[in-house]
Amino acid sequence: MKAKLSPKVASDAMPKAKPYEIHDTDLRGLLLRVQPSGVKSFVVSWGRGKRRTLGRYPVMTVAGARRAALAALAESAAHGAPLAVLEASKPKPDTLGAFIAEHYAPWAKANQKAGAETVAAIKSVFGALYDRPLPSLSAFDFERIKAKRLKDGIRPATVNRDLSRIRGALSRAVDWGMLSDHPLKTVKQAKGADEGRVRYLSPQEDKRLRDALVQREAMRRASRERHNAWHAARGTAGHPVWPAEGYTDHLMPLVLLALNTGMRRGELLSLDWASVNLPANLLTVTAGNAKSRKARHIPLNAEALDVLTRWKKQGKGAGLVFPSPSGARMGNINSSWESLCELAKLPAFRFHDLRHDFASKLVMAGVDLNTVRELLGHADIRMTLRYAHLAPHKLADAVAKLG
Repeated sequence: MKAKLSPKVASDAMPKAKPYEIHDTDLRGLLLRVQPSGVKSFVVSWGRGKRRTLGRYPVMTVAGARRAALAALAESAAHGAPLAVLEASKPKPDTLGAFIAEHYAPWAKANQKAGAETVAAIKSVFGALYDRPLPSLSAFDFERIKAKRLKDGIRPATVNRDLSRIRGALSRAVDWGMLSDHPLKTVKQAKGADEGRVRYLSPQEDKRLRDALVQREAMRRASRERHNAWHAARGTAGHPVWPAEGYTDHLMPLVLLALNTGMRRGELLSLDWASVNLPANLLTVTAGNAKSRKARHIPLNAEALDVLTRWKKQGKGAGLVFPSPSGARMGNINSSWESLCELAKLPAFRFHDLRHDFASKLVMAGVDLNTVRELLGHADIRMTLRYAHLAPHKLADAVAKLG
């Protein structure tokens, strides 16, 4: 049906058993569609079978429909379709949650040592933003979360660590073309965090730690002897006696190896005997066990070599160097470590500080920072620069060369 669309034509169009259309004779492409329910809608048509609903009558007037149809037809001539249709046909931007789950999580788990933990931490802290499209995220969204966490008593260092996680994830979104601009580029780190904490042992503390290790070994051996004597008196079997030149458990060799190699706790607990070359005095941190995902080789000094030689004789000499009683990877050593620090009178001393001690003493002994970086496995020299202040003589020596 064709007619010049007017308010009267639109008003008089009565519903029928089937939908029908009235095509405007003044503007080709504009039509009024009438449904059996009585609903009347203005539609614009372009090309073959391509159409878009403009609005319902009488909310949209005939004059308004003609203006909208003219604009849509002009856009179709210039772009092939009305801009609204082109915009609606574009793929919807990923939400933060979809981006993390579908894109970032697989990448992180494949390329980062702690990828699964990073993904879980991001969801725990920033989960409230997971339904938001990526382009809608703003610096204010993250500033608000940062401020609330600090107000709730979360330590600045923890807040900064989580900001670094989401910052890294969204950097991938920028790199992969899913974001044109990084929403955290103006978000600053929380103040008050001791990010450059370098805690190392003084000579007195070093002696107390080593004495505590020896004392703990002696206490465990004495307890085992009393226990076995009790069994012997009753004619029952006791427990195996530890070798005199060996260790009573993993803690002493683990700590001494950390002091002499600077390895991270996770690297030590994942260390395999296949990566230990005693004849060559060399230990390899494989790419799969390294935080940076890059293998590195650490020469073994006399103490580290002695520790590993003695420890290897006690076990199978294959598989994990420090396995759990079941033979699997050990979960943590928190209880034994805390007891050792209490015995050594080293409050607030972390296992990771053994790594700082290793690096600090190398720098104080005159080892250049790049060598220290290679031994620690730092991907960026900036991480190693935290130890630079421990070698002030280097600056003086450099200036002295000018004389």
